[in-house]
Amino acid sequence: MSLAIIDAREWQNVFDLRTGLKRMDDSPTVRLVKEVLDKHPFPGDLDERANHWVTDTALDVLERYNPNFVFLTYAHQYYAMRFNQPNKAEQQRLIAEAFKEVERFEKESGFTPVVIGTGDMIEVKEYIDLSGLDGLAVTSHWLTRYAGLYSMTKGDLRCLKEHGGIERLVTREEFIELFSGEPVIAERLPELLAVAKEGYCFRSTLLRRPLMIPAHNYCIPVSGPLNGVTAITDIVGKVEEALWNKKIALILMEGVGCNDFLRPYTTCSNGKEWYTYENGEAQYLTITTGRHQVFAYPAGTRSYLEDDENKEYPFSGYLTSIPEGTIGDRFGGRSVAVGNRSMFMHILTGTDIAFECFARNLSNQGCLGVIHR
Repeated sequence: MSLAIIDAREWQNVFDLRTGLKRMDDSPTVRLVKEVLDKHPFPGDLDERANHWVTDTALDVLERYNPNFVFLTYAHQYYAMRFNQPNKAEQQRLIAEAFKEVERFEKESGFTPVVIGTGDMIEVKEYIDLSGLDGLAVTSHWLTRYAGLYSMTKGDLRCLKEHGGIERLVTREEFIELFSGEPVIAERLPELLAVAKEGYCFRSTLLRRPLMIPAHNYCIPVSGPLNGVTAITDIVGKVEEALWNKKIALILMEGVGCNDFLRPYTTCSNGKEWYTYENGEAQYLTITTGRHQVFAYPAGTRSYLEDDENKEYPFSGYLTSIPEGTIGDRFGGRSVAVGNRSMFMHILTGTDIAFECFARNLSNQGCLGVIHR
């Protein structure tokens, strides 16, 4: 059983992560998590202190729990670029400040960092509005390049093929074939996947309008003592090899690609053929499992069909399970995750303990700590 501890500043409560039911637990690990949450309130996604919060929280946890593996995410610069579109000089300053936090963590923790950039950001050229189609178009929560299509008419298909911002339409069968060998529940995939050209953004009505979006990042930067990383799926295996003789911090820098990466790096592929990962759950899960994970939470899926009174993991947004085979799940030593990307830390890393902001659509609702083991 996994426990979730929510700190809303006015109160703290313990819940069963799977069911959402309140629990009574005063074990040493629960007390540890409560104390850390109480000491480090999250300032907000767009607050300049958001990345400082990651480092401060992580260093505190290291002192109390003494893990051998740490997973960190720094995301403030991503949110600032996506929703505020700062000028280039300000973007560079934000990214430089994020790398200063990595350096501070490295210096004060003694951990060896493996730093991954999730990809460069670019300005939106044009929004693609699919609301006028006769069939159903589904855009995912944070993805901008992919949209799922259902029950398209001949007129819909003609309109889509003539749209200047759409790169290709991919059938369900073609998508499965591209990632053949990966486990898939075909019914969760859209009938067609619409793929936008670089700079074009499928407009979701659910979230705030993005001003900058991920580029088509066919390669992403990798920095650290890893040899032979040529694909995103290679990262986790090389990290596990390094963990035999040193403490490793696997650090993801959101919204940072090869153009602005401030450490020596090599590159690895960030997808397969025409498919590139955006900085979402599929990219994270591919990094933490070493397998392509486009089918776990597929772009354009009708997730609302799974959102009823029986849905488990109510604190995990649209995610419905804890994936197996992640690096924290299979690592034999102590492990911790800390990040300012809500939900991703406790769902996609598999670490013993995870700390994250409890935020929805930039709304700061406090902090969440999760104990898996």
